[in-house]
Amino acid sequence: MKLQAIIVEDEATSREILKNYLNKYCPNVAVVGEASNVNEALEIIRLTTLDLVFLDVEMPYGNAFDLLEKVGDRSFETVFITAYSEYAIEALNAHASYYLMKPIAIDDLIKAVDYVWDIKQKEEALQHQVLIPEIIKNIEGKITIPQQDGFEVLSNADILYCKADDNYTEIYLKNNKRKVVSKTLKYFEEALTDLGFARVHKSYLVNVNHVVKYVKGKGGSVILSNGSEVMVSASKKAALLSYFK
Repeated sequence: MKLQAIIVEDEATSREILKNYLNKYCPNVAVVGEASNVNEALEIIRLTTLDLVFLDVEMPYGNAFDLLEKVGDRSFETVFITAYSEYAIEALNAHASYYLMKPIAIDDLIKAVDYVWDIKQKEEALQHQVLIPEIIKNIEGKITIPQQDGFEVLSNADILYCKADDNYTEIYLKNNKRKVVSKTLKYFEEALTDLGFARVHKSYLVNVNHVVKYVKGKGGSVILSNGSEVMVSASKKAALLSYFK
């Protein structure tokens, strides 16, 4: 197995140096693409299955944080690269796996790659240990979620809403319990959208059967049957309200 990676960096010389370093010192990385700006990177990311993105912070047409905002749910890890140390906290808040300063030190690069490699190995091992969540086709209104010792069956009707947490999803239930699953919110959106669930925000998927009130605003918010309030983004507002017409 090799980590499928791209390099996002506006300076061609810097891209070439990093690629040469990876080829020479990190044989477990395959560079499958390069981008010089946010728009190019976004196109590659949408068309390619990636494990790792080496991401320069400052670029034309936006910075690294703008790119990750546009990408939304992601399954790849990010290694931030910059000459400015003041971006460190923001990088961590954007869930960067590692943070490298320019000029890149080879030892630090190897550590970053090893760190991501370890994450991906653990994820792969977990996938072999548990079942992938899926709609149970023979039992109407049920979904399975993986656990270390097998899987749990949930009733769709018991799910209030799902919340994104990076590459994980938190599932909130009527009994005030919370389940954390190692799948992105996008997965659950695709699995549940036709079953009465609506993506109302980049971070939230709600069961419309549990919506008891809509609060007006630019996007507004919804109140669920347990009293929880979930924000609605302006771009998702019309789709949500269509359920109640």
